[in-house]
Amino acid sequence: MRLGYSTNSIGDIPLLDALPLLRDLGYASLAITLDHHVLNPFGLSLPAELARWRAALEAVGMTCVIETGGRHLLDPLRKHEPTLVSAHRAERLRRIDFLVRAIDIAQALNATCVSLWAGVVGDSADEAAVWQRLTDSLAPVLDQAAARGMAIGFEPEPGMFIDTLDRYRLLLDRLKRPEWLKLTLDIGHMECMGERPAVDVLRPWIDRIVNVHIDDMLAGRHEHLPLGTGEVDFTGIMPLLTAVGYTGGIHVELPRQTHRWLETARQSAEFLCRQGMQRRD
Repeated sequence: MRLGYSTNSIGDIPLLDALPLLRDLGYASLAITLDHHVLNPFGLSLPAELARWRAALEAVGMTCVIETGGRHLLDPLRKHEPTLVSAHRAERLRRIDFLVRAIDIAQALNATCVSLWAGVVGDSADEAAVWQRLTDSLAPVLDQAAARGMAIGFEPEPGMFIDTLDRYRLLLDRLKRPEWLKLTLDIGHMECMGERPAVDVLRPWIDRIVNVHIDDMLAGRHEHLPLGTGEVDFTGIMPLLTAVGYTGGIHVELPRQTHRWLETARQSAEFLCRQGMQRRD
C-alpha cells in the first residue's frame, strides 16, 4: 500500500509545491482532482501542464490516480453537474466527454486508475430509466478505458444513485463490460451509509479495489472528518488490506481541512501508521 493524499484537501499553496512536503511526510501517492486550476481537460495549456506534472511526480517518486469530482468544472452554478444520470442526453454526453478526456490524462501521467461516480438523480424518472441512463453512459467510458488499458474505479457516494456497495453490485450485473469497472472505496462513506462491520462488508470486494479514500465520518452524516474524530472503526481495515496484498494508494480525503492541510497531512500519516500503514522508505 502507498500512503496517499488528495489534491482537493490541499490549500494555500501551489499544488506542485506541496508535493515535496508530502513526500517528506512519507506520502507516495497523489489523488489528483481535475479542476479549473488543476489539469483542466479543456484548457489550452494542458500539454504543458501534463509535462510539468509528470516531471514533478517523478521528482518525488509519487504515483497518482485521477479523480473526476471537481465541483464546478462542468457547470459554474450546479455542483457536480452534469452527471452520468442527468435527465438530458446532451448533458450526459458532456460528462462522458469529460471522463474520456480524464482517461487520456491518466494515461499521460501513468496513473493507476480514473475514479468516478454516478451522480444525483435530479428529476422524477423511474428507476429503470435511470439505470438505462447510467449503463448507456458508462459504455463509451469503459470502451475508452479498455482501449487505453486504464482501470476505472467506481465510487459509491452518499446521496447519489449508486450510494452503497450493494447498489454497486446491481450496477455490475447490468453492464456488458463489468471487468473494467473496478471499485474506488471510501471508508467514511461506508460508515455514513451503515455498511458495518466494515471488514466483513469489504471482504467480497477486495479483488476489485483499485483506489481507497480514507476519512472519518458519523453514521448518517456525509461530512469528511479528520481521522480518529468520527465513528469509523479503523482497527481491522488496514490489516485486511495488507493481508490481501492491496498495493494501491490509501488517499486521505479531507476537503474541509484545506486551511490546515499540512498539519492534517502530518496527523493523518501518524494516525495511519498507528493502524499499521507503512510510510515510504
